[in-house]
Amino acid sequence: MASISVPDPVPAPTEDAENIRKAVEGWGTDEKALIEILGHRTAAQRAEIAVAYEGLYDQPLIGRLQDELSSHFRGAMMLWTMDPAARDAKLAYKALAWVLIEVACASSPDHLVAVRKAYCSAYESSLEEDVLKQFLVRLVSSYRYAGGEHVDDELARAEAAELHGAVVVRVISSRSKPQLKATFQHYKQHHGKSFDELSAMLKTAVWCLTTPEKHFAEVIRNSIVGLGTDEESLTRGIVSRAEIDMKKVKEEYFKTTVIIGDTSGYYKDILLTLVG
Repeated sequence: MASISVPDPVPAPTEDAENIRKAVEGWGTDEKALIEILGHRTAAQRAEIAVAYEGLYDQPLIGRLQDELSSHFRGAMMLWTMDPAARDAKLAYKALAWVLIEVACASSPDHLVAVRKAYCSAYESSLEEDVLKQFLVRLVSSYRYAGGEHVDDELARAEAAELHGAVVVRVISSRSKPQLKATFQHYKQHHGKSFDELSAMLKTAVWCLTTPEKHFAEVIRNSIVGLGTDEESLTRGIVSRAEIDMKKVKEEYFKTTVIIGDTSGYYKDILLTLVG
């Protein structure tokens, strides 16, 4: 259930491209015009606009937006304007573990295939090879040593220092409980926090597979609690779901007053536009 609104009739891609050009020419940028155009077009329509813009002006639309815009508004507009598969590939490439789980578990099969192709094209490596195979295959193929109560303290120290990504699955799935307890203690000493991320990752995977709206409502909520706003997570949560299930996300938790209170300027405007 997408949340964006599209005009009827929709202007031709060349007309939109020409109006975008007008918005970015001259001394100042007409940010409201950019939001009014791009914020009210589907992914397919935005792709047609990008093709028309480059054909008319011999310059990628994304490149022009990067040059003209700034701060969190630029980040949101660039992510929104990108092809959705390329966008998720970009997010996956620089992502933390739970964002990779979002891409893998909250996407349709066709979209995930497209993300994998986009990832391979952009980064000359396989998403499966980089992350998913290491994370998932090891979980089902490894053998855990029961081991009694004996603990190798040096091993615990070493694995606490490297406990991330695919190593998590290898260590969690193969070490005895006393050995894991020692590793987690060293992890807390080394990183200054307890090792609770695994349970959060598992919860993220379950929610993304069964009720993704719950997960993304949580992403948005967590991005605005506390003293500061995590604009990167807020942008990701809204941009990635605006054309999929944002209405369900809003039903689950979200209120537009939250964005009004925690963002400002054109960044606020594009988020409110995508939220609908």
